[in-house]
Amino acid sequence: MTNKIYSFIGLARKANKLVSGDETCERFLKAGKVKLIIVARDASLNTKKKYKNACSHRDVQIRIFGTKELLGKFIGKGTNSVIAILDKGFSDNLTKMLDNENNACGGEDIDKKKSL
Repeated sequence: MTNKIYSFIGLARKANKLVSGDETCERFLKAGKVKLIIVARDASLNTKKKYKNACSHRDVQIRIFGTKELLGKFIGKGTNSVIAILDKGFSDNLTKMLDNENNACGGEDIDKKKSL
């Protein structure tokens, strides 16, 4: 599922529905053009706090996902801590995918008991 999410992020980039980088994302967020912010898990605590507060203030969805290296790779740039999705359709789909990824319980083998 993770690869599918990264691929979908790459698709958003190709469709010009995504911006990246701290300053650019902040500028678009303040302008009211952002539908979803994705912050890398390995971003600094200050970056995470900054975007959580800004998104809460502006009623914008935020998710913590992936690594700086992989986010950058799939959008065709260097390491990247923050990306912003500008399109509602992409935002809705990514939010669902990210929430499913985070809520996966991994219980495929719950009913399969090992014989002792």
